[in-house]
Amino acid sequence: MTSKRSPFRPPTLRIALTLSAILAGGFFSFASPLSTSAFAQGLPGMGGKQPVEINADQAIEWHQDVRAYVARGNASAKRNDSTVFADVLTAYYREVPGKGNEVFQLVADGNVRIVSPTQQVFGDHGVYDVDKQVAVVTGKDLKLVTTKDVVTARDSLEYYEAQDLTVARGDAVAVRGNDRLRADVLIGRLKKMPDGTTQMERIDGSGNIVVTTPTDVALADKLVYSVADNVAVLMGNVKITRGDNQLNGEAAEMNMNTKINRVIAGRDAGGRVSGLLIPGEKTEGGKSAAAAGKKP
Repeated sequence: MTSKRSPFRPPTLRIALTLSAILAGGFFSFASPLSTSAFAQGLPGMGGKQPVEINADQAIEWHQDVRAYVARGNASAKRNDSTVFADVLTAYYREVPGKGNEVFQLVADGNVRIVSPTQQVFGDHGVYDVDKQVAVVTGKDLKLVTTKDVVTARDSLEYYEAQDLTVARGDAVAVRGNDRLRADVLIGRLKKMPDGTTQMERIDGSGNIVVTTPTDVALADKLVYSVADNVAVLMGNVKITRGDNQLNGEAAEMNMNTKINRVIAGRDAGGRVSGLLIPGEKTEGGKSAAAAGKKP
């Protein structure tokens, strides 16, 4: 079957489909494309209640052979307060006996940017799987920007809608103010708020953990960070340094607000914590560690 392509270039296209995803507490919102308000009634797979406004500089195409709609050239899909931008947006649909057609996947290619009132995601390629409720953004310079945090990753930024999880893979880094969390994988656990929004409640990290604050650098195998308390719990081969001072243990608690660290010895360490304290080492206010009465 040959492809049918729209013979005109409407400046604004509207559709109604219930396809969406929200990455990192609302930072990934997709809705499937493609149709004008009159044109939509003649296209398969265009049912639903949520309107989506589509803009494209070049063309809107209907490919019957692969069952897809394509918006080309500086394409955007806006639904409520969230918008997806890309060079090309493609919606794939399937036939459902007795129910008509439904979109099962949305793909964004080239200069991908997902914008909501509080968050933005940047990448080269984005895919939302409707059945699995999973969104994945890949490419160079992956970045999530919120009102308080910046998260970057080398391999992918992912959102698992049903589980309320966000995942940053590959040299993942989360920055809030002067504090920085790094890991091979960072998993953000979201919490639904009464107003319908979501907020980051906790971040789990695994592999080559590095926590950096203005005063300390900590290394570990695993991390659990409470966003509300601003406290990081480190586990496995923990090492915390402040200047030349150093403490080692199997676990530790870092309070980013009070700047107090608590290191705990594990069984492998014989129930003891080891450390190296350098006399005269300066801390805040120019006092030595001993004079300040603080642990590194």
